[in-house]
Amino acid sequence: MELSWEIVLCVGIAVLVHVLVYLFVMAKKPRSIVGRHVVVTGGSKGIGLCLAVECAMKGANVTVIARDEKMLSGAVALMEVIRQRPDQKFQYRSLDIGGDYDQVAKVLGEIEDNFGPIYTLINCAGMAICGVFEEVSVQDVHKLMNVNFFGTYNCTRYVLPKMKKAGDGIIVITASQAAMFGIYGYGPYSATKYALRAMAETIAMESREHGVSVTLAMPCDTNTPGFEEEEKSKPRETKIISGGGGLIEPEVMAKAILKDALKGKFTSTVGAESWLITTLGGALLPWDGFFTNLLHAIVLGPLRLVSYVLHMYFNSVIRKCAREDKAKAASEVESK
Repeated sequence: MELSWEIVLCVGIAVLVHVLVYLFVMAKKPRSIVGRHVVVTGGSKGIGLCLAVECAMKGANVTVIARDEKMLSGAVALMEVIRQRPDQKFQYRSLDIGGDYDQVAKVLGEIEDNFGPIYTLINCAGMAICGVFEEVSVQDVHKLMNVNFFGTYNCTRYVLPKMKKAGDGIIVITASQAAMFGIYGYGPYSATKYALRAMAETIAMESREHGVSVTLAMPCDTNTPGFEEEEKSKPRETKIISGGGGLIEPEVMAKAILKDALKGKFTSTVGAESWLITTLGGALLPWDGFFTNLLHAIVLGPLRLVSYVLHMYFNSVIRKCAREDKAKAASEVESK
């Protein structure tokens, strides 16, 4: 019992320190995007659309990129309704950003010809296909990699040298909580998100001295059309494991991501569960500030026990589902 109270005390102190650090140390002045050119990929729906709207509300000139022209047109119409300045501009482009790099660079160049240099790139295009590792088709794995990784790579590859030369710029890379640890049923999907995490860490290290900030957004389950599609391919075990945290609304997620990006924070999460997973899985992430790292030094020991309990729970879910499947199969054999 004494050990339990020590853990509770350590966690309580860590939470208090975290709050105080956030309020008094990490309160950075956000950058302004008024009159700046912001490009949002995946901007026709879900978190991407909400991010485009948030940028429009802050006075930015916004370009949204996706494939569905009808939905893109609707996104631009929505931004027109919330226009903040008479000279504010909005446009869309239908583009397969995970395809040929030269084509992506050509279109992005045309976009800059219309609206000026890209000051902020928000990579939000993505998709999820779930399933036990060997049951996800090779074609689907390539599709996941093209959309999730190469779509972000191509756009970032184009803007990064320009931002470095200008000495200013913001890049947002949207990964997932699945970039923190592998989850049953998310194998190939998690691999693409881990790749984005590694890319974001590398770019942040290479670009900080050039005035370019990088934010790695790691949304939890969010109430979007993409999540509805993801649910269709999730194994039963995955639904149980990932279903405990509930759903965040995309507007809430978008506000948090943009706020963190404008403040130059490397990580962006929403909710206690996401903070816990990111803290446990991201010990080598470039956390901002001495006090944040001091907090992690205090809290990671007790939290390591939490991660052990989580893995025990995950494994118990998998074993239970396996037993139920075996019992069902045996029952079907007997009935025949």
